[in-house]
Amino acid sequence: MATLAVIGAGAMGLAAAYHALKAGHTVEVFEADDRPGGMAAHFDFDGLSIERYYHFICKADRPTFALLEELGIADTLRWRDTSMGYYIDGRHYRWGDPLALLGFPLLDPLSKLRYGLQMFRTSRMASFDSLETVSARDWIVRGSGRKVYDLLWKRLFELKFYELADDISAAWIATRVKRVGTSRKSLMQEQMGYLEGGSETLVRALVDAIAARGGRIHLSCPTERVECEGGRAVAVHAGGQRHPVDAVICTVPTPFVAGLVPDLTAAEKQAYADIVNIGVACVVMKLKRSVTPHFWLNVNDPRLPVPGIIEFSNLRPTPEPVVYVPYYMPTTNPKWGWSDEALVAEAFQCLRTLNPALAEDDLLASHVGRLRHAQPVCEPGFAARIPPIRTSIANLQVADTSYYYPEDRGIAESVRYGRMMAEAVA
Repeated sequence: MATLAVIGAGAMGLAAAYHALKAGHTVEVFEADDRPGGMAAHFDFDGLSIERYYHFICKADRPTFALLEELGIADTLRWRDTSMGYYIDGRHYRWGDPLALLGFPLLDPLSKLRYGLQMFRTSRMASFDSLETVSARDWIVRGSGRKVYDLLWKRLFELKFYELADDISAAWIATRVKRVGTSRKSLMQEQMGYLEGGSETLVRALVDAIAARGGRIHLSCPTERVECEGGRAVAVHAGGQRHPVDAVICTVPTPFVAGLVPDLTAAEKQAYADIVNIGVACVVMKLKRSVTPHFWLNVNDPRLPVPGIIEFSNLRPTPEPVVYVPYYMPTTNPKWGWSDEALVAEAFQCLRTLNPALAEDDLLASHVGRLRHAQPVCEPGFAARIPPIRTSIANLQVADTSYYYPEDRGIAESVRYGRMMAEAVA
């Protein structure tokens, strides 16, 4: 059995540690943050424990269900009827089912038919290999027409990826469409899941299971370097100490890997550097009143600088309405340098535009979470650019959320990759 170091205590790192301990390995986890969970970590939001970055569960998330069962917390999973909407040029529109599409007044009948067929076919696709070298823009225009792309998608891409908007993989978008589109109770009703107590329920169960098997998690303990000899990792330097190891699993964002493992080949370092990420400044607001009845509202209005909002309390019940307004953007964008106060002020004014009944004193609390490497930019042909999980360092595995491609970031994929990497420890 190996002495294993896991770098990063996000969902993937915790899942890797848990499964490695089950296999009989000795495991130590090193986390730079002051809490485990990564993007699924909670914070105290004015007395409410809630995720820093919103999460939801879909019917296709089988790795999550299996882990919940294994940890004995499957009874905390709840399903709730949810809905989606669009806000376009000052008006709200219901979205997400065939009747909503048929009644949508901004598209002609042929565009509706083409769009409905494209989304239906996407939800039935078993593989997205045929879309691997196609851009999302070209795929949508080819299937549904330019009008559909310009009305429903173009601004959403531009306000998330900015100058990178035209270079996003169709396979990545199609996989997201399928995951969300098939999470339904019926043809007419979307249904999403959450955990009682939020994502912290799963994080805490993993932490407890790791501790019960003798694993150790070192918080506020950033990794400085992976020491290698003879083509193998022999120690991890973290928190100012040297920890001898037989194997390493690294789950931090790929832009950090080259600095952590100086013995990697130049080609490997370049491959990690070539994976582009955008950041997120995620504004969370607690309100006196709801903004909309929807869980997810796409926004396409030239007055509003956000592509959408997530009214999380329409999924996981909370004492007061809670809304997330994520500002995804390249960190070179001038808005990345805005203060938290400026972002909150702008986001709240967006909510007041979406619901004019909101008054200034309806904002009870706010918080801004920031990540510089929040979303990998998956361009056409991205699959061929992902480096192997097994590196040239024989006992070192590396993966972050970009490896989930064409799947998007999510706990289910984190859990799946964590288990897979643990099983590969020799």
